[in-house]
Amino acid sequence: MTARADVVARLTGSAVRDERPRSGALAEATLDDGRVVVVKRSDAPGAARAEAAGLRWLAAAGSVRVPVVHGHEKGWLVIDRVTEGRPGRRAAVRFGRDLAALHAAGAPAFGAPPPDGPADAYIGLARMRNEPAADWPSWYAEQRVLPYLRQAVDQGTVRVGEATVVERLCERLPDLSGPAEPPARLHGDLWSGNVLWAADGEVRLIDPAAHGGHRETDLAMLRLFGCPHLEHVLDGYQEVAPLADGWDDRVGVHQLFPLLVHAVLFGRGYAKQAFAVARTALSG
Repeated sequence: MTARADVVARLTGSAVRDERPRSGALAEATLDDGRVVVVKRSDAPGAARAEAAGLRWLAAAGSVRVPVVHGHEKGWLVIDRVTEGRPGRRAAVRFGRDLAALHAAGAPAFGAPPPDGPADAYIGLARMRNEPAADWPSWYAEQRVLPYLRQAVDQGTVRVGEATVVERLCERLPDLSGPAEPPARLHGDLWSGNVLWAADGEVRLIDPAAHGGHRETDLAMLRLFGCPHLEHVLDGYQEVAPLADGWDDRVGVHQLFPLLVHAVLFGRGYAKQAFAVARTALSG
């Protein structure tokens, strides 16, 4: 029995009949009872714990669907496999409604981690600090934008003049962030690759960077990297929880965080995008 199969057996209570590697650190395991689970390996300290806690926190809202979490152990995470289907309009509208309900489930504070989740978590391969704060503009600047801006400047990915524009936006966030909102329960890394259109006609969310934040951030990330039937997702969302006036003009403000994360991880192209959205937000 491999180390992976041994972990799966302990966390699911069933022996492993077959293992199949997938991309990167992922593998699938077929259990003796016929179930298929996904096994994910991470050497980043606390990453498996953070992901498991995030998935359970999202599931606890009773709205969006996520794979069942069987557990985590020493960098291994075991969850149910999602049988994928095709994107559709009805599923998109339902997803929008469910996402609105997830956000409305709330969080104790901006920056609050999920229960049992570590303060030092991850968004993709980048470290992400979850430390509760009282108001969104200062928290977003200090914990989401500026840490990655500094890393990108140190790497030479963001130029000093560009960083000055982003810093100016951070100073103006109280005026640019729209009406005050309560902390929402966010997926936190809601790009299209983490939205699985399942064969049962529902959407499943995977790989969260869950925390308490502003609900417009999840929606901005859906738009940033493209989401099938996004207009229908937004229609369903607005039916349940209409967005504040001017939200469409604030999309760039919320995209700044993931763009800077991508600049740190993947280079100059994303730095240019971050600078562009900051400049546009300031000029608007």
